[in-house]
Amino acid sequence: MKLTWLGHACFLAEQDGYRILLDPYTGVEGYPALAEQKLQVHKILCSHGHFDHNAVDQAELVPFDGPCPFTIRTVETFHDGEGGALRGPNTIHILSADGAAVAHLGDLGHPLSPEQVEAIGPLDAVLIPVGGTYTVDAAGAKAVCEALHPKCAVPMHYRHAPYGLPNVAGVEDFLSLWPVGAVRRLEGPVCEVDGGASGVLVPQFLQEA
Repeated sequence: MKLTWLGHACFLAEQDGYRILLDPYTGVEGYPALAEQKLQVHKILCSHGHFDHNAVDQAELVPFDGPCPFTIRTVETFHDGEGGALRGPNTIHILSADGAAVAHLGDLGHPLSPEQVEAIGPLDAVLIPVGGTYTVDAAGAKAVCEALHPKCAVPMHYRHAPYGLPNVAGVEDFLSLWPVGAVRRLEGPVCEVDGGASGVLVPQFLQEA
């Protein structure tokens, strides 16, 4: 499975020519409009209805000649630590294809219950928010990783100036919680999830130098 980080909490997942767009955004400081990339995808999945996760008009849905190679499951969670009272629900999407399983945690705002961990199941990769304010913070994200035991973690939803929401933290607090040798900064936005990757993978946003 090929994952491309498109900024914020947005990823493009690809398998055998099939393309799934996860949590497309609009109006997030510094990022150019996703629509400028003229994305053509076969499915769009959104964790919740906020503008920075549900901008479905930023891509074009096109038909696919054949069956979808992905199995998609969902686990319902919350956008905050008060049962959704502050920001509502949040849906985790688990994508499985060619023997690999990836969970996109959306704007998870609380620790996972044992029942939620069991429902998510074994993972090759977790795409996890780390910036705090609207989601779990660095320590909360690390605790979620420890509960899920993915082979690798990919941080998202953090500020890397000039990109991102101005009132969320950067990625460094999260990375500091891992052994130095466990963190691998990628040269571009693409992660290949094939069961061989481990530790923390940090993609680089395409527009960054």
